[in-house]
Amino acid sequence: MPTIHFDGPILTMDQKRSLIHGMSQAASQATGLPMQSITVMLDEHEYSCMGIGGQVLTESPYWDKIKEIKD
Repeated sequence: MPTIHFDGPILTMDQKRSLIHGMSQAASQATGLPMQSITVMLDEHEYSCMGIGGQVLTESPYWDKIKEIKD
């Protein structure tokens, strides 16, 4: 059973449904396996638990740009 792992920010239930469906559909099309055989694992993290460039993400220069995208 193929498994897809996604590490990212905390998502809403609608975002989770959309992501799981889209990833399963893409993997199914690429491999020829049925969607029912694809497992998707979401590992969600608070932005303050992420880092980029040696800094906590929420304290980095990139944070303003990321806030624009996520909001």
